Amino acid sequence: MTATSRDPAATPGPDALAEPVERVGRGWTSALSLANGAIWVGWYGPLQILLASQAEDFAPGTGMSKETMLAWVTGAGALVSLVANPVFGALSDRTTSRRGRRTPWIVAGAAGGALALLLLAGAGGVWTMALGWCLVQLTLNAAFAAVTAAVPDRVPRLQRGSVGGWLGVAQILGVVGGTGLATAAGGIGGGYAACAVFTLVGVLPYVLRYEDLRLPEAARTPWSWRAFVTSFWLSPRRHPDLGWAWLTRFLINLSNALVLLYLLYYLRDRLHYDDPDKGVLILTAVNGVTLLATVVVGGVWSDRIGRRKPFVIWSGVLMALATAALAGWQTWPGAIVAAAILGIGFGVFTSVDFALMTDVLPKALDRGKDLGVINVANALPQVAAPALAAPIVNHLGGYRVLYLVSAVIGLAGALLVRRIRGVD
Repeated sequence: MTATSRDPAATPGPDALAEPVERVGRGWTSALSLANGAIWVGWYGPLQILLASQAEDFAPGTGMSKETMLAWVTGAGALVSLVANPVFGALSDRTTSRRGRRTPWIVAGAAGGALALLLLAGAGGVWTMALGWCLVQLTLNAAFAAVTAAVPDRVPRLQRGSVGGWLGVAQILGVVGGTGLATAAGGIGGGYAACAVFTLVGVLPYVLRYEDLRLPEAARTPWSWRAFVTSFWLSPRRHPDLGWAWLTRFLINLSNALVLLYLLYYLRDRLHYDDPDKGVLILTAVNGVTLLATVVVGGVWSDRIGRRKPFVIWSGVLMALATAALAGWQTWPGAIVAAAILGIGFGVFTSVDFALMTDVLPKALDRGKDLGVINVANALPQVAAPALAAPIVNHLGGYRVLYLVSAVIGLAGALLVRRIRGVD
């Protein structure tokens, strides 16, 4: 069935808390995927190129190396992300707007993110740079929390692998697109402006065409600060599957963050690549092509056989092998091969792990908040990666040791998924 702008599931009422049974169409999936990709453009244009370039410009005279400055700024932004994603997810769970639970936060988050990117474009030093990046993380996480929560709201369980695959396609296209915009815009200011425009425009097809599910006032629990704050603790003892799934995602994302954080500097300082900005774009494109080749296929295959864990295990093992290759084969051809293999593994992991996460959510009323807590496993590695990477690169063996550590962490994450009992 093809989704239309007037979906029966969009009518106000208790359907907002029901387990979805009607399959979503290609139009709905495409529009949500575009919104997701737009958010990733806003994140990865800065992360891949622009923040590293600004750190290189601002570091002289501050007493910090460019690596330390980049680690400090991205770590501060990741701390904001840690709080913002679950908080905005919880707020969207409680939203009873006529536009639904999720749409108002997608609009506000994308608009705020675009303004924060423009603030970064005019940064004149490390403090403005840090403030701008923290605002980007705050606002875009509001939009991202709402986008991800729309999937368990609307998509039946045995379609979530394929929908997760298309969201994964949008994610990598957002990474590639953000990197491309940052590179092609002709400067730091132009790169930020291009990412800001795309981030805002990209969410419009979804929010303008598709009505969101509305939560009735009667279904919303009475407000209590104490209950709101304590709700973010999801006990691993009471929800062990959710705990193991969270740890799996955290470790594999930490491994990936360690690979990406200093990629520009790795090409420049270790491989002595002539044009490291272009090199980052090439590696990102290679990674994106192989990811695109597997992300939807992996999700659809997982839906058809009704199993998740084998896909997560073997994709994690494959990524660990590719990361280890970066440690042992430190050449430009080695980097290309590693990028290609990482894309294959991360493509399968992205779609199937997302479906697995939605399968272990405890309550429909708290989907946004619970997914926000799960998404901390995406943001926390951005805090942990700089803390681990900077001393390893500067004092404990350099890039070879960094990538070996990354491979071990990713492999541990892949194997721990076997502890999840409630999902095949």
